[in-house]
Amino acid sequence: MIHINLLASEREKQPRKASAGFDLGQKVTLVCSLILLATALGIGWWWWMLGRESVRLTSETATAERETARLKTILTQVAQFERQKQQLQERVKLIEQLRKGQGAPVHMIDELSKAMPEMLWLTELKQDGGDLTVDGRCTTLTALSDFVGNLERSGYFRRPVEILDSKVEQATAPATELIRFTLKATFAMPGSEPEPPASARPGGRR
Repeated sequence: MIHINLLASEREKQPRKASAGFDLGQKVTLVCSLILLATALGIGWWWWMLGRESVRLTSETATAERETARLKTILTQVAQFERQKQQLQERVKLIEQLRKGQGAPVHMIDELSKAMPEMLWLTELKQDGGDLTVDGRCTTLTALSDFVGNLERSGYFRRPVEILDSKVEQATAPATELIRFTLKATFAMPGSEPEPPASARPGGRR
């Protein structure tokens, strides 16, 4: 009769199962460890990239702020230059106006002098903007008529030149009588409008 020792075979198989179970557990642990390591490395890399991006953005922000400050300085200088330019233009314009204003009275007196015939002279001259009121004396009405005609033909006095008043006065020798006259004329340089009288200007007398 044959006897088989089954217990010995079972005893030999049991350690093998335990060894196989231990190997699987190590594998699971190893895989989990690798996953955790990969996750930690991923998080570390992501955190490092965020830090690097933050440094880059901070640097770009600082550069932009410096550029903004520089542009503000340039804009301030440009605004100052514009104000200075405008002030200079206004001064030049004022100087030109003053030059024109200085030249007009001199030219007006010159034209009046040229228009005066013989035996006529002026006693008073009043100016209100471009309007002139002229008082004078002459020995004949012809001289007065010539004076008015000369003013109108000069091109510097607007037509008509009005005779506001004329009276005959007794005079001493050599003339027996004199004609006292008052006339009104408007003076204007060629190519320019005459200045309005003071009564018509804002704040002027009425």
